[in-house]
Amino acid sequence: MTQKRSAGLLLFRTAPADEGIEVLLGHMGGPYWEHKDDGGWAIPKGEYEADEAPLDAARREFTEEIGLPPPEGPYLPLGELRIPGGKLVTIWAVRADLDPALMVPGTFTMEWPPHSGRTQEFPELDRVAWFTPPVAETKLIPSQIPFLERLLGLPRG
Repeated sequence: MTQKRSAGLLLFRTAPADEGIEVLLGHMGGPYWEHKDDGGWAIPKGEYEADEAPLDAARREFTEEIGLPPPEGPYLPLGELRIPGGKLVTIWAVRADLDPALMVPGTFTMEWPPHSGRTQEFPELDRVAWFTPPVAETKLIPSQIPFLERLLGLPRG
């Protein structure tokens, strides 16, 4: 069995009134996440195959999920984590500003309702928003919080 891998980009910017930083998170799309706010947001990321470089995959997945080109670097490596389920996730932070209203989400198809034989299309992320780190920590799915903590531990400059 091949190791499942996922890569993504965590955008950050200076918060208004220069009060630290904010990070851009995406609310997961589809019916399972529709009514979940806290713990229902994620770093834009996606799976890739072993023959694709992780940073290339992170940039590609950003475009697929957000519908906009990835910001230019520099990309700050936040390392990798094995999340529940065994997938290996690699994330880079990048300083950039993005207007959430410009997002054009990618979509996925699934059978819905379950066992109905009908398929429906849903956005991979149904919205994106900027959050201060304390709020982001409540919004993020728990397995991704260490990436936020790693970003906060990077030297500012």
